[in-house]
Amino acid sequence: MNANLKSSLFPLIIMGFLFFILGFVTWLNGILIPHLKIACELTNFQSLFVAFAFYISFTVMALPSSWILKKTGFKNGISISLIIMGIGAIVFIPAAITRVYFYFLTGLFILGSGMALLQTAVNPYITVLGPIESAAKRISIMGIANKIAGAIAPLILAYFIVKDGDDTFKDSLINLSETAKQLKLDQWASRVINPYIVMSAILILLGIAMKFIKLPKINLSANKETITENDNKKTNIFQFPYLILGVVALFFYVGVEVIAGDTIIRYGQFLGFEMEYAKAFTTYTLTAMLIGYILSIVLIPKYISQQKALQISAILGVIFSVMAIFTNGAVSVFFIAVLGLANAVVWPAIWPLAIAKLGKFTNTGSALLIMAISGGAILPLLWGKFIDLALPSTEILDKLKLSDINKFNELNANAAQNAYWVLVPGYLFIFYYAIKGYKIGKNT
Repeated sequence: MNANLKSSLFPLIIMGFLFFILGFVTWLNGILIPHLKIACELTNFQSLFVAFAFYISFTVMALPSSWILKKTGFKNGISISLIIMGIGAIVFIPAAITRVYFYFLTGLFILGSGMALLQTAVNPYITVLGPIESAAKRISIMGIANKIAGAIAPLILAYFIVKDGDDTFKDSLINLSETAKQLKLDQWASRVINPYIVMSAILILLGIAMKFIKLPKINLSANKETITENDNKKTNIFQFPYLILGVVALFFYVGVEVIAGDTIIRYGQFLGFEMEYAKAFTTYTLTAMLIGYILSIVLIPKYISQQKALQISAILGVIFSVMAIFTNGAVSVFFIAVLGLANAVVWPAIWPLAIAKLGKFTNTGSALLIMAISGGAILPLLWGKFIDLALPSTEILDKLKLSDINKFNELNANAAQNAYWVLVPGYLFIFYYAIKGYKIGKNT
């Protein structure tokens, strides 16, 4: 046992570092969304294409990522993924110089594509690095590294791009000539250049370094001792209903997680919080997730099972969502932030429940689960669209902001708050999966 612990400790540390990178890059979007909304003069709906471009890449690249890993091997695949992410960060330089939104979205898509490859490699690796019954605990340990990175990432980016007086920046553009206005917006957009140059260099150097790190090879079909004779007769991935339902559950989970983390800064601004304070709201959400991960490590599986933890998480998600909708001001923001606590154990619990007993289909099943990350692309767009549908035109809003700022803030805040109803169906489906869905079609 001691030998096994020692042999798995080093790969766990390396995986934890990779999960740290995943978390850091992922949760920069919470700052990017309000920043690019001003820089590229976007509506709420358009600004949330930041999340769409980033997360849709997981759906597009998940199955190709599985094929790439088969061709390159596990370690080389990780190296390639980091270099791809570095290239995506480089694209932010011409995007900021030209202030063309499509270029920003292209950079985000490339970043996400590299992360899809990395996720496809490291999640199944962690799952089968030990007993399947404790997989949620191992993924939760990785989640701590991921969420620590996610908590500090928006603060680091905000240090470079958020400055005093930013809250009145958009108002200062109103009376400027078109030339002066475009010049100020160019200066605003250029703030992302230096941090993304540094991030690109780090990612590419790490990608090169990974080629020289030794990691033990593992069998990604290592859970096949739990497969029954009937399971061996399965001929395609769609004969595992519990996996398909798990994909849907993860789709909703990633969607609600991204809404909680990426929209809370914008929501805080709608409620009248200055950017100086609102910039930390995503960090609060990630801190709540970190607390949830620590609790899951202590409780799973010694005190509660993975599926019981999933049930509790879904119930908390519904309660916190409803409370955020029916409370006001800082209290409402608080309930969006503590959704991080409800979300923390969902990925660690769904993943092993959905991937169990897949045998030779483990790699394909992992790719399908990674594709479910597209929920982070689609559900936040719905949140933004619901806001824009509830508001008058941009021209009317701009006039209202100058004439009655209180009414302006009230309209935006109410629209954003009601848009959070999109969270509730997601948590209800996760609850269904935790109660029944994970057992459908699974031979025991």
